[in-house]
Amino acid sequence: MNPENFISQWQQEPLPLVAILRGITPKDAREAAEILLDCGFRYLEVPLNSPSPLESIALMRKTVGERGYVGAGTVLTVEQVDAVAECGGQLIISPNCCPDVIRHTRQLGLVSLPGIMTPSEAFSAIAAGASALKLFPAEQITPAITKAFRAVVPREIAMLPVGGIQPDAAQMRSYIQAGANGFGLGGGLYQAGMSMILLRERAQAYQRAWHECAE
Repeated sequence: MNPENFISQWQQEPLPLVAILRGITPKDAREAAEILLDCGFRYLEVPLNSPSPLESIALMRKTVGERGYVGAGTVLTVEQVDAVAECGGQLIISPNCCPDVIRHTRQLGLVSLPGIMTPSEAFSAIAAGASALKLFPAEQITPAITKAFRAVVPREIAMLPVGGIQPDAAQMRSYIQAGANGFGLGGGLYQAGMSMILLRERAQAYQRAWHECAE
């Protein structure tokens, strides 16, 4: 992926959803990656407050290969960016807007998806080189607020609501019609310790909801 042209590639994705696997362990990393790939997911995130996250990221990268992209979430420092890059991570996703983290991410040739909640944060992130914007938490960033962001955020910057997104085509459609370009999926998709059978069922539910939304 070329971080300089993230929006073009993202818009061509048949399933523009980021799978957030908070709490996953290395034991389940490979199987979870295969399940998600089977269900159409191509963007996998392991938050750094998961058990042995760098090991899980490395295992997933080997499993995914050229079929998708793997990275870390809850990245807060430039040192963490370096650690993720060293284990093969391609995506740096944060809950906040830290220009130093964004700039360092881009200097390493990685994709930067910082979390933003205000127009000031959005434009600070864009100025630092963000590849896309994570609208977080989406429970507080409604479709109406997303529409207001879209009126001023450049079209070449993707906006991805994260937080409280359900496998609900109506909910997804309301955000897409407001100008969102996809979603990050957290607890509705994966919870620590859940079975891989349940992960597949939930991934398929999101896949169906997206396709219904996109029709």
